[in-house]
Amino acid sequence: MGYGSYSHSAHAALTTDRAALSRAEVFKQRGCHALMDPRGLLVREARDSAEHPNSLGIVFALDVTGSMGNIPEFLARRDLPTFMKLLTDCRVPDPQVMFMAIGDATSDGAPLQVGQFETTAELIDQWLTWSYLEGGGGGSNSESYELAFYVLAQHTDLDCWVKRRKRGYLFMTGDEHPYPVVSRHQIEALIGERLDEDIALEEVVAAAAESWHLFFLIPDRQRRQNCEARWREVLGDQVICMESHVDTCTVAAAIVGLTEGALSGVDALADVLHANGTPRDRIAATVRALQPYADLIDPDAPKRIHTHPTSTAIGKPDWWKRLFS
Repeated sequence: MGYGSYSHSAHAALTTDRAALSRAEVFKQRGCHALMDPRGLLVREARDSAEHPNSLGIVFALDVTGSMGNIPEFLARRDLPTFMKLLTDCRVPDPQVMFMAIGDATSDGAPLQVGQFETTAELIDQWLTWSYLEGGGGGSNSESYELAFYVLAQHTDLDCWVKRRKRGYLFMTGDEHPYPVVSRHQIEALIGERLDEDIALEEVVAAAAESWHLFFLIPDRQRRQNCEARWREVLGDQVICMESHVDTCTVAAAIVGLTEGALSGVDALADVLHANGTPRDRIAATVRALQPYADLIDPDAPKRIHTHPTSTAIGKPDWWKRLFS
């Protein structure tokens, strides 16, 4: 997937037209959309084309449990065009965006929803608003984020990786812990695949990280207290603690710009955000959230002691090779 040209004006018009609508009018699904149901899922592809010869796969895996539904709503009402515009301004030529929705597989009816990679404003918006904001969650202090890593590792195919060894980007939003394993029973029930055993979280993260940059975005300072420490054990410095959920798109676009080398640092980031009309307080908040990561990837920045994802030291075990063969 991922054909057609992106129009920022068309995308902005979509969000403007729904500014006065309720959440229920924007997100009309009352169950998992048939085209986002992962049952029988084969592969989601981000491919090069004549129009887009340098495709870059980007996934938003949005927590849609009760405490997190404000992020997909904010993207659909206002800010997703900002993300795409900032990528253009950072000279990221051919982004292809896919949405996933994550709930709790121990209690929710639709804990895993998977869209397609798209490039046009209309189709990117379509998959976002086709997401079912179930608003559940099981009260266990965990959600089924590990299922998204499994889908990335087992069910995506990126030309940016296969042809250019350039990893795609995952931006996962959440405020709870991941479960410690990918349950073989849940994979069979949701996707229809049979595994011989459960998969440890660290191992599925290691598999996904082979072809994806994995980022976990915590929406605000209050909620970071609940989950930051555990996520840093899993993803290290690629856990980003924002000051407000309204910064999701600017933070995500800035991460791509910084990692791809299109932005030389936070000063260049601030200049791009200012040129886009981002309010000063939001520029400052975005810079504060990303300063540790920017320092990490800047060879000239003063070096600090950083935490690193435990998954980087874990090789793929024999069962994973069998699964992917």
